[in-house]
Amino acid sequence: MTEEREIIIRPGMGALHYWRDIWRYRELFFFLAWRDILVRYKQTAIGIAWSVIRPLATMLVFTVVFGKLAKLPSNGVPYPVMVYAAMLPWQFFANSLTESSNSLIDNANLLTKVYFPRLIVPAGSVIVSLVDFLISFVILGGLMAWYRCLPDMKIMLLPLFLIMAFFASFGAGLWLAALNVKYRDFRYVVPFLVQFGLYISPVGFSSAIVPEKWRFFYYLNPMVGVIDGFRWAILGDAFPVNWVGFWLSVLLVLLIFAGGVLYFRRMERSFADVV
Repeated sequence: MTEEREIIIRPGMGALHYWRDIWRYRELFFFLAWRDILVRYKQTAIGIAWSVIRPLATMLVFTVVFGKLAKLPSNGVPYPVMVYAAMLPWQFFANSLTESSNSLIDNANLLTKVYFPRLIVPAGSVIVSLVDFLISFVILGGLMAWYRCLPDMKIMLLPLFLIMAFFASFGAGLWLAALNVKYRDFRYVVPFLVQFGLYISPVGFSSAIVPEKWRFFYYLNPMVGVIDGFRWAILGDAFPVNWVGFWLSVLLVLLIFAGGVLYFRRMERSFADVV
């Protein structure tokens, strides 16, 4: 008689094996990211132009409301440039958070059929948002040329602040992606968080107008440090960085990212059963 054997495919045990699995499945990561890029604006009339229209429209609204009506200071920089320089990291964070939080639900069929490190799915969503960021960055270059705002050597540090924005959005996205699998209410919570965060982050205003007594609580929003860093790198000393608040933001970003990875890993085994 032929002995029947049962083959069980299991993830590598331990953290080291898990990260090796991610490297082994790197082609799947690139495939998912490329697929999301291709289908994101499929069957839309103007396609990828939406990645430019959204930050431009927000910039116009903020310029009218905060710049013209409220007459908030822009530190000698044209108000549209000040707002758009902040919209870049915020739009990247908001898009990454929204897409990654829904990524596991959107790929439910894939999760229930084959094993691969689930961390790949939300990571691919963040890469898609990075493509939108790069397109919008080109528009910022044209806007600065129009207003004759020339950056200095500080712009070489811009990738460091982009990395910080990546860790902030990816870490928070991992928390919300795992929670969204178990509690579908988070699908409705995330848009509210993004909208609320837009108004408590220095997108339409400068951090200089925040009263000193509120600064500590203000910098508990990790995106404050990211946005202030972007403005400082792009627009120079017109927007000096509060380095104490900035390092507090860095610490919070690292905690959010580390906590997100640990929580995601702990919940990962139950995704296929719950989703």
